Formats: sequence, C-alpha cells, structure tokens
Amino acid sequence: MKNKSATRVERDSLGDVFVSSNALYGAQTQRAIENFPISGLKPRLAFIWSMGVIKRAAAEVNKDLGLIDLEKANAIIQAAQEVIDGKWNEQFVVDPFQAGAGTSHHMNINEVIANRATQLLGGKLGEYRVHPNDHVNMAQSTNDVIPTAIRLGCLWRLDELLNTLKNLSDALIAKAVEFDDIVKSGRTHLQDAVPIRLGQEFGAYAKAIERDAERIQYAAEGLSRLGIGGTAVGSGLNAHPDYHRQMVRKLSELTTLKLRESDNLFESMQSMADATAFSASLRTLALTLIRIANDFRLLSSGPTTGLDEIRLPAVQPGSSIMPGKVNPVMAEMLDMAMFQVIGCDVTIALATQAGQLELNVMMPVIAHNLFEMMQITIGAVQAFTDQAVRGITANRVKAEGWLAQNPIVVTALNPLIGYSQGAELVKEAAARNMTIHDLAVEKAKDGKLKNVNGDRLVTIEEVEAALGDLRRLT
Repeated sequence: MKNKSATRVERDSLGDVFVSSNALYGAQTQRAIENFPISGLKPRLAFIWSMGVIKRAAAEVNKDLGLIDLEKANAIIQAAQEVIDGKWNEQFVVDPFQAGAGTSHHMNINEVIANRATQLLGGKLGEYRVHPNDHVNMAQSTNDVIPTAIRLGCLWRLDELLNTLKNLSDALIAKAVEFDDIVKSGRTHLQDAVPIRLGQEFGAYAKAIERDAERIQYAAEGLSRLGIGGTAVGSGLNAHPDYHRQMVRKLSELTTLKLRESDNLFESMQSMADATAFSASLRTLALTLIRIANDFRLLSSGPTTGLDEIRLPAVQPGSSIMPGKVNPVMAEMLDMAMFQVIGCDVTIALATQAGQLELNVMMPVIAHNLFEMMQITIGAVQAFTDQAVRGITANRVKAEGWLAQNPIVVTALNPLIGYSQGAELVKEAAARNMTIHDLAVEKAKDGKLKNVNGDRLVTIEEVEAALGDLRRLT
C-alpha cells in the first residue's frame, strides 16, 4: 500500500488509484506498474522518442483540421516535444511484458503528456485540463499507434546502425590491404586446403558485412509504410478522412524520414511482417558476425599451441589463476551479444505468428526485442571494431610456416601429374614428414614422377614452376 501522504488519488473506469504525487503518469500507468512487476525492464529510448513524435504530430494534424482547441493543442505539442527531447524518460515505467497490444505503454505516454500539458496550462497533476484519451489520444488507437512507433523507432536508429557496420567493414578492408602479401594455408572442413592470402580472408569478411548492411537497408524500406490513422481495426473510425495522409506527411516532416502511406490500413493493423523481415535481416547479420568472431578465435588460437596466424589486441588479463593468459575477449563478447540478438529474433517470429484476426496483441514484446536488437548490435559492433579489429596484427612467420607444411599444395601439381598421383604424394609426405615440394623434387630427380597422361617423366623444373611461387595459386 502506498504512503497516502506521498500520493494523489486519480480515477479511471475501474475506480480510485493512488499515484505518486510527483508522477506525470496517472491511473492506468499505475495499474500497469502494479499488475506487471515482471522483468524490471523499461521502454527503450527509441520507443519513447517515437511515441512522443506520434503524439506531437497528432496534435498538430488535429489542430490543422480544426478538431481540437488551439490552447490544448499547443500544450500537447510542447509537452510531446519535451518527451521527444528526453526530458521525462524516467516517467515511462511500464514493463515490456504487459497487457496485449501495448495499451499500458500507450496510456503511459498519454497520461504523461496530458499531465504535463495540464501543468503548462496552469493546472495541477491529475486535474487533466488536457485529457489523456479525449485530447492526447484524439483520432488514435493503441492498435495503430504502437506499430507506427515500432517502425519509427527502428528507422530512427537505422543510419546509426548502418554507419556502425560501415566502420567495421572499413576496418576489415584496411586489414585486407595490410595483410595482402601474406600467403597462408586455406582451410576447408577445418582441414588443410589450398593457399589463400590473409588479405583475401579479411576482404571476404568486409564484403559479408557490406552485404548484410544492404539486406538491412532493403528490409527497412518496409518499415516506412505507416498505418497510422487506421485506429482500432483499419477502418479509421473516429479519425478525420484526411488524418492518415496528413499524419504521414507530418511525421515525415518532424522526423526527416522518408515515410509513406499504407495502401491497406487493415493489413497494417493485422500484420507485423515488416517488423519481422527487419528482425530477420538483423538475425542474418548476427550469424555473419558470429562466424567472423569464431574465425578470429581460431586464427588467434594458442598462441604457442594453436594457429596463431593473427594476434588480437590484449585488452584485459584472461585468467584469475593463470598468469599472463590473454583471451580473445572482444570476439567472445560479440558471440554472446549476437546469441542474444538471435534469441530476440526468435521471440519476434513467435509473436508475429500469434496475431489474430484484426490485431497482433504481442506488439509490446516485438517492440522491446527489435529495439533491444538494435541497441545490442550497435554497441557490440562498435566495441568489436574499436577494441579488436583495428588493432589486429598478423603473424607472418607462423602463417607462412603452416603453409610450407601443408600437403594440400599438391593441388597445384594436379594439371601436371594428376589427382591420383598427387594423393599418393600426400600420403608419403605425411609418412616421411616431408613437404610436398621436397618430396616432388626428390621423385622428379629420381625419375619416379610421371605426367598426367603417364607418357613421360616430369622434370624438376616443372615441379619448381608449379610450386615455386605459392602466391600465384591465390
């Protein structure tokens, strides 16, 4: 039970509610706080920002349409702008795991803006000279506001995400250039394969990130299609006929985003497929990043008992018991972060298919996980780029040393001696602990190496020409 001296009494359709005396939120938010003490999580800033933008846009459009008192509209606009500016972030307190569709989130924003607008008009908290439903929520429904907020919140951070990925790809390209003259052993199935340049490996990592960024950009285009104005089910009940069009125009103006009208407001109420497609593009990026991080862990393994072809920056001691141990901590961090991103995507997929008839009631968890994915991805990639990739060095001696011992360079002799004879060389080289080069030269010298057609002996000069410059094989 709240201390009544530190509370005020507000009333909703269910009765009286005690609300903290200084809180900008009201009765329905307080009920949600009490009903959903689930995770301790709060809305991400992207969600608060996008809801504030929607509320400001709605007040401006309704004012332009002559549907709301000028004084009330201006107070809502000012209060909503304060939300956009982050002035009242601590007032958004509803757990993401809440009543379906996001009504609790929605009433939290409506009540905060209504109370703040009331203050701006000289009133007291809870007096509601500006009403949360009648004025702040005019021509709106949770069912069209929340999906619009999801779209805007993702687009708000899109450039930040894409710039973060470009920084990573640029850092990988720089390493590709730096390492381009180091010829090393390629590996397929984690087994020895034909030579590759270390720079080629890093160039491929950079291109993979670039292509993932392109997929994200493409998926984001679907998010620009807004269903605001559909109100409860897509029919636009209680909204002016021009409201949808003017809201899209106003939101474009306020956010500077390239937004467009929905071509079917009923579909926009029912389907969360655009959000799911965007989530899937982030999942694909996460899979790429996990693969790259794991390659870095392999390539830097050891150092004395592993591959040790690259060295990652030593950013912190690696063990509480083993002195001098240094671990690939930034690659490990990236793995864990991306595992979390993939888990968020699974949640979004399940929530998306759980929509029924005219509404997907799982939108709060979709919103939370999408914004979580972007937050984690941006932070993890920035840290990985700055603390790991930019400081990578190559161990040329070890990389070229492994290649010298790699029997699969025999592949370069295939056109000269054929596959079967090459396979025999690999087995003998392993048994005698010799390099393919030395064994092939020995056999050519002894007259025991025939050409692919079996009609003549292969010369030492031909062996040297095939194996002498391994860079040529890359």
